[in-house]
Amino acid sequence: MLSIDEQLAIIKRGAEEILVEAELVEKLKLNRPLIIKAGFDPTAPDLHLGHTVLINKLKQLQDLGHEVHFLIGDFTAMIGDPTGKSATRPPLSHEDIAENAKTYQEQVFKILDPSKTKVVFNSAWFSNFSAADMIRLASSATVARMLERNDFETRYRAGSPIALHEFLYPLVQGYDSVVMKADIELGGTDQKFNLLMGRQLQQQAGDKPQVTLTMPILEGLDGVQKMSKSLNNYIGIKDAPNDMFGKVMSISDELMWRYYELLSFESLQTIESYKLAVEQGENPRNIKVKLALELVARFHSEEQARLALDDFETRFSKNAIPDDMPEYIFEQTMPLANLLKEAGLVDTTSEGHRMVKQGGVKLNGDKLSDSKAVMANLTSSVIQVGKRKFARVTIK
Repeated sequence: MLSIDEQLAIIKRGAEEILVEAELVEKLKLNRPLIIKAGFDPTAPDLHLGHTVLINKLKQLQDLGHEVHFLIGDFTAMIGDPTGKSATRPPLSHEDIAENAKTYQEQVFKILDPSKTKVVFNSAWFSNFSAADMIRLASSATVARMLERNDFETRYRAGSPIALHEFLYPLVQGYDSVVMKADIELGGTDQKFNLLMGRQLQQQAGDKPQVTLTMPILEGLDGVQKMSKSLNNYIGIKDAPNDMFGKVMSISDELMWRYYELLSFESLQTIESYKLAVEQGENPRNIKVKLALELVARFHSEEQARLALDDFETRFSKNAIPDDMPEYIFEQTMPLANLLKEAGLVDTTSEGHRMVKQGGVKLNGDKLSDSKAVMANLTSSVIQVGKRKFARVTIK
């Protein structure tokens, strides 16, 4: 058994905020498995590494002996989470929710131990909710309290519509905690209001309130905006091994440490030793390879990770691609020849056409042959002209 302080150190690693830490200590002193709640609305079929920041924390709590209750919000998905939204989110169909929920389970068990995870659906209790039950739940909070949410307040002040059913979302999520008797609920920093609503409803029900633990939002490959499929700056759990490896290797050296903190299962001591090695002259690329190997092995296999490394070295390292190169982010698509000019790799578009025709242009190690091809949806991609000109390009 680990001491309370040792458990706290693991729980607090990478966490943004714990409310209330003193209450968490008291719960840990009970010396029993705590019920850990984390809810996911099955709004999209595929998860990316940004989602796994929270799932990794669940795994750490699971390893400490606590009970992970993975809540699939098949009922709340029909409302649509208003978090961070500037407009009302359209509800999903029952068919979409069911299909997405199935793929969620398949993906999370690449991290969580299925034998130690209880998967629950909030439709199990809400499907029996009457109109009277929902009215009683709605009476648990005031409109003024709801408008304390940043996104609701922003939309209200801007005159943007807020549908009445959106006010129900935090209440429904909070009621889940009452039913599940959650000791701890995890969520992203953008979920703080909803998590605190769970505490409020548990107290109103006469129960001890859950501790809320918020995790930071992971930056995407660009190192600026949050990881998102819509921004095309993501690494998907279901990405092919070679693609996943290459995307990890494309992140900046600075962002690498952020990924180590939130995505790696290496100890903090090991990560500190990596930082020290870099300070003493170790090439950061070598440390990044370790991270890429770990992540590909987690979601595929160690053999696939080794093969991905071999492919990467064949395509990139042996072509002597430099560690430092200019980086460009473009907001609109453009033909390849124009992109070469905008990235400073050629002086004119005519030269760009000529270099492509001569076979002197590569994208991520692959030779390009159509100078008029429209370039789009590139994420930290390496474009090479000749033997010595390189640029890292993102096109949103």
